[in-house]
Amino acid sequence: MKKHILIGVTGGIAAYKACDLVSQLKKQDMEVRVMMTSHAAEFVSPLTFTTLSSHPCEVDLFDPSNPDPIAHISLAKWADLVLLIPCTANVLAKVVHGISDDLVTTTFLACTCPKWIAPAMNVHMYENPVTQNNLKLARELGYQIIEPVVGHLACDDTGKGKLADIYTVRDMIVRSFQQEKPLSNKKVLITAGPTQEAIDPVRFISNHSSGKQGYAIAKAAKELGADVTLVSGPVSLPPVDGVHTISVTTALDMFEVMKEEAQKADYIVMAAAVADYRPAKVASDKIKKTKEETQIEMVPNPDILAWIGQHKQENQIVCGFAMETKDLDKNAQEKCIRKNCDLLIANNLKVEGAGFQTDTNVVTLVSKNTLKHLPKCTKEELGFLILRTMKEIEEGKSLC
Repeated sequence: MKKHILIGVTGGIAAYKACDLVSQLKKQDMEVRVMMTSHAAEFVSPLTFTTLSSHPCEVDLFDPSNPDPIAHISLAKWADLVLLIPCTANVLAKVVHGISDDLVTTTFLACTCPKWIAPAMNVHMYENPVTQNNLKLARELGYQIIEPVVGHLACDDTGKGKLADIYTVRDMIVRSFQQEKPLSNKKVLITAGPTQEAIDPVRFISNHSSGKQGYAIAKAAKELGADVTLVSGPVSLPPVDGVHTISVTTALDMFEVMKEEAQKADYIVMAAAVADYRPAKVASDKIKKTKEETQIEMVPNPDILAWIGQHKQENQIVCGFAMETKDLDKNAQEKCIRKNCDLLIANNLKVEGAGFQTDTNVVTLVSKNTLKHLPKCTKEELGFLILRTMKEIEEGKSLC
């Protein structure tokens, strides 16, 4: 039986991208219906969506020509999933506070199916505390948020607020209806982000990790049906819906959490960029600037991945990460063996599209006797690939 997808288009410049999504979902053999706000109809004609969806596009809550006097209820009952795309700051604010003053917001309120929201707006509107509070409330209400991405915006600003890639949205919708959840009986433990090692109450030592890859893996694991715990260093990323997140600051903090949580996990993915060293002493007060040179004595942090490898339980699958700047294959394979990993994800910081802060990655999958070089992909795509590879390793299959 075909799944019913209800698309709500609101009045942002990215409204035209919803046309492609409707077309893509139709190609996936889904029934799609579209409703629009009056402002959205200023950007894209309702006739376009009527043609693409093969269903009348609904705009007016009180349309005298509509034979259905309660279209908002009929649409709500029809839908297996409702998605607001693009969702403006205005409509986001309305739906999380129960305001229903047009067809889109009234229908959204009436829906009992899964509710998804794909925000798209100016970066300053997105980062405004009011919008962030509304997104937090949306998550608390159980709505799935499809995060916007960083990019050049129509207003010529650059920042987070660009609508998520339509093909990514399509794939998320398709996966949400797939019967197979290959990790439904698995507990997956993931680390993400940097650690911060204090020098004094003001300063700390850290690295450029954004946490994006670890969070992408956590999101993929959740979509694949796993019970997911994410141990996160300090990042500026929103929480992943349905994932238990434990926030830590230092390497020692992370080590203590991992010693406890690792005992419960089937799959462990060590994506965090953990500091190798920390100051031997943390000054109780701010270190004052002087003309003299200052030396800070450093001591090694625990090697969490090595500890996990040493204490790996039977049937546990462990995946580590390695960031290199030279001799990638050699160093990564040696690390995989030394740390007793089943899989290691290696990348070269100097390769374009790889490394910290980016939305893409270029990696090599490494086992104790195999190397597999992959082309550039999104961190979301890599998240699924890593987990599927771990599943294959568990089943006794080779990387190749």
